[in-house]
Amino acid sequence: MARPAGNHQLKAARVAAGYASQQALADALGVGVRQVRRWESDSPPWPQAELQQALVRVLGQELHALGFLPPATVPAIGPRTPATVAAVGLAAVPAQAPARMQPATVAADYGAVIRAHRRLYWSVAPSTLHPTAAAHASLGRTLLTETAGQTRVQIAAGLAETLLLVGRIEFFDLYEPGAADATWLRALQAAGQADDHLLGAAVLAHTAFVPGWAGDHEAAAERMVAARTYARRGQATAVFLAWLDAVEAECEVRSDRPRTALNLIGHAEDILARGDEQRPPEWFDWFNPVRLAAFKGNVQLKAGHLPQAREALAGALEALDPAEEKQASVLLGDLAAVEAAAGHPDEACAYAARALDQLERTWYAVGMDRVRAVRRALVPHQQNRCVRDLDDRLYGWQTTVSALAR
Repeated sequence: MARPAGNHQLKAARVAAGYASQQALADALGVGVRQVRRWESDSPPWPQAELQQALVRVLGQELHALGFLPPATVPAIGPRTPATVAAVGLAAVPAQAPARMQPATVAADYGAVIRAHRRLYWSVAPSTLHPTAAAHASLGRTLLTETAGQTRVQIAAGLAETLLLVGRIEFFDLYEPGAADATWLRALQAAGQADDHLLGAAVLAHTAFVPGWAGDHEAAAERMVAARTYARRGQATAVFLAWLDAVEAECEVRSDRPRTALNLIGHAEDILARGDEQRPPEWFDWFNPVRLAAFKGNVQLKAGHLPQAREALAGALEALDPAEEKQASVLLGDLAAVEAAAGHPDEACAYAARALDQLERTWYAVGMDRVRAVRRALVPHQQNRCVRDLDDRLYGWQTTVSALAR
């Protein structure tokens, strides 16, 4: 006698949804594992009314696609076979075919590409990486309709990470704040589908940059309150909380509140000094103590504390990982701004030239913005030879067209 195959449709849907064991599905549904065993048997009983919607929601398919037959259509005699399933009662179930469900491995495959994009961000030209990352986000949105359960949660989290990266490119690399704001809203929605509070906090803090850089203090502050609320729910690590302080400090100083900004930087330093044993999420790769020193130097520069800013920025530049080329252009631009504010045009031009050298290797819109700000600060010295030499580099054909386009 052939061994019964059982309800292979339900088992396949369970595995595809990321529930590797019957116990895992039972926990998700709030039932005993014996109930799941019965459903996966050769003759699965029709689920009770309160469990029907739960099965559809958790596994992403209608009951008939999960191998269940309504009681009125179950044959009186004979074993359950594909032939009997096809022969009875099909008119009693929805005629619409279920969406194609992806295997559980799709989440790991989707995440592997995200990790590659995350590393490529630091070296690949933004105009090259942006369409690739945006296309990966489109794939993620499609996969959300073809997955269920834990697999769908993992896809949603991956989609949020991808959209966060796309928004970072739009804001920091391409200077498209409107596009970034819209992208980060979609990232927040995806983080909500994943129920990932820490990822939601990261997205919300990024959205604060948009009004913060525009000088809209009220809007930036409101978004930071939301970010901190989500961070608390997500039990954020010390380094994550320090980053939130740094983000808020930058928004504060751009709204001409340097004292508040300096207090926030001091608080961030205290948090990192205390530390904790928790590691931040893998995707949180844009902040560390060196980055905090860079934030601090920029805030001190804008507060007019030039000797302190010079020391902090020079120390950050020296400690910076050589692979962080984008950040190097920002630090060099800030050091140039310190010297320009101190009335040292030669030193300012030297740092600005080094920043341009770096930008020729790895473009970063924020770094170029720093250099342009330095040139504006050097107007009183524009007859100096070093400033004219800087102009020759700053206003080539390509950079001039880009500046006018903005």
